Amino acid sequence: MKILVCISNVPDTTTKVKFVDNNTKFDATGVQWIINPWDELALTRALELKEASNGAIEKITVANVGEIGSEPTIRKALAIGADDAIRINAKAEDAYFVAGQIAEVVKKDSYDIVFCGIESSDYNGFAVGGMLSEFLDVPSISSVSGVEIENGNIKVYREIDGGKETLSTELPFVAIVQKGIAINPRIPAMRGIMMARKKPLNVVEPVALDKLTEYSNYEMPPAKAACKMIDEENVKELVDLLQNEAKVL
Repeated sequence: MKILVCISNVPDTTTKVKFVDNNTKFDATGVQWIINPWDELALTRALELKEASNGAIEKITVANVGEIGSEPTIRKALAIGADDAIRINAKAEDAYFVAGQIAEVVKKDSYDIVFCGIESSDYNGFAVGGMLSEFLDVPSISSVSGVEIENGNIKVYREIDGGKETLSTELPFVAIVQKGIAINPRIPAMRGIMMARKKPLNVVEPVALDKLTEYSNYEMPPAKAACKMIDEENVKELVDLLQNEAKVL
């Protein structure tokens, strides 16, 4: 059995967002790039499944659609424990384009389980996993908070209103994971960092595929209003502001 984990190269969540060229491009100057948090949890769970499989899971591969600047992030995934990596040499700007490129990778090497994070922390995109399953013509399960493999049987857990849903599925399938799939992401150890330098990172060229969307410009959210201080004795004014201005009562 082989597992593919799709990873995105995203800015650190503490990054101060700036735009250039009349707000038409993201300013990447000085940005620290990381593995998308949901993808990192997916990778952690994939590694846990492999370790508990007694050899049934032979390989964990990570795949990224990105240019050469994403390779340090891919190497981090290798240091965490992935066996090898694939970088599709193209700029990731469109969910349809990204899903189509990853689908070509899956078709060539027949992965049994594909993990995708439920969204990306940069553009909050959430469509890649569902589109990928359509490209591959295999089932997908969204909002996955747990995956177990017992005697070749696949159990998938989803958090739902008021409880938890348990599903069974057959291979292959796409798991679109959310928080809960793993407790904490793994941190690369020094041995893993050293080993990552020798692990295969294969660069492939993209297939011809249309990009169906494009970004025209960006806008920063409006600045927050100044904090209003209300005298502690003036309850009536506080209630009036909460009702008529903040509209929370």
